[in-house]
Amino acid sequence: QVQLVESGGGLVQAGGSLRLSCAASGRTFSTYIVGWFRQAPGKAREFVASINRSGGLTRYADSVKGRFTISRDNAKNAGYLQMNSLKPEDTAVYYCAADASGRYPLTTRRDNYDYWGQGTQVTVSS
Repeated sequence: QVQLVESGGGLVQAGGSLRLSCAASGRTFSTYIVGWFRQAPGKAREFVASINRSGGLTRYADSVKGRFTISRDNAKNAGYLQMNSLKPEDTAVYYCAADASGRYPLTTRRDNYDYWGQGTQVTVSS
């Protein structure tokens, strides 16, 4: 029902910033919880941030608190992840995801998300 496409990844030096976008197709984007996950080589996919339907509530992994900001614009069917003060440890493929159930607001669990984008590479050089 929903397709998600990430963009905005790239190569940046430590301390720099990137803004990731997640463009969604479908008629019910505003009803979905949106999450961002990342996966580094040899590691499991991990939770980064999530945002509720209205955009008024957010949740962040401890590793990105104070540096990353998740947001959404339901009128544009889009989600965003602003990443500041990037560190080499942030290097990963970043995925946006959507939870259509509404049962687990701001969930951090991968299995609770129904739709996933293809991922966008973020590389932070030291």
